Amino acid sequence: MSDDVVLIERPEPGVAVLTLNRPDRLNAWTGVLGDRYFGLLDECAADPSVKVIVVTGAGKGFCAGADMNELQALGASKGGGGAAAAAGNRPQYTTTLIPKPVIAAINGACAGMGLAQALMCDMRFAAAGAKLTTSFSQRGLIAEWGLSWVLPRLVGTARAFDLLLSGRVVLVEEAAQMGLVNAVVPPEELLPYTIAYAAELAAKASPTSMAVMKRQVYADWDKGLIPAHDDAVELMKQSMRRPDFVEGVSSYLEKRPPAFTPVDPSA
Repeated sequence: MSDDVVLIERPEPGVAVLTLNRPDRLNAWTGVLGDRYFGLLDECAADPSVKVIVVTGAGKGFCAGADMNELQALGASKGGGGAAAAAGNRPQYTTTLIPKPVIAAINGACAGMGLAQALMCDMRFAAAGAKLTTSFSQRGLIAEWGLSWVLPRLVGTARAFDLLLSGRVVLVEEAAQMGLVNAVVPPEELLPYTIAYAAELAAKASPTSMAVMKRQVYADWDKGLIPAHDDAVELMKQSMRRPDFVEGVSSYLEKRPPAFTPVDPSA
């Protein structure tokens, strides 16, 4: 493996795979890793050839959370303000602002900050037998990195409290029943399965439509039904004026693959 802490590959047209690459540490998160990861997300967001992003981990884990060596140094210095530096210079919710689908392929242990980052992805596929945990309560910490926002929205308040307060280990099979992951597949099939799903989105879905839908879903979590409905009406009118609408209808009637344009930055 490369010495780079996050790798990037393009295994299929329109698909970029980012691999957290500290397998000897179960891809534990550091400030350097965070800066590299979010920098690559920015590159993928700006690259018109990338339509869908997959995130996974090298070796046996997805991300075991913050690197304990960095946490120990922070604890010794009582440097609470240094927690942001340990995470990198970008907030974990940056992933939700990327105007392209980001899919986590959880190949193994996923804990603490690693779980937060996986949950900030738009979808999650997981290897059978992989383990998840918030872990924060057992480290004397709190619900960090946006988990108190995302967990209740994904699994409900009671289950969010269970996962946060207990810090218990959850197998992905239980996580799927809760709604934390979309699908559980055999470990050897995880990355091919996820890449195939991403490649189908890249081939068949309008990049601009996906970008607008992603923005709608996150924005509408904090809206009432009527404002969300009214905003959707206006967004639909805008979409029907774009070339992608004409191409979507034409390709369907002509029974051919669509040739959509890259993400429209004005959408």
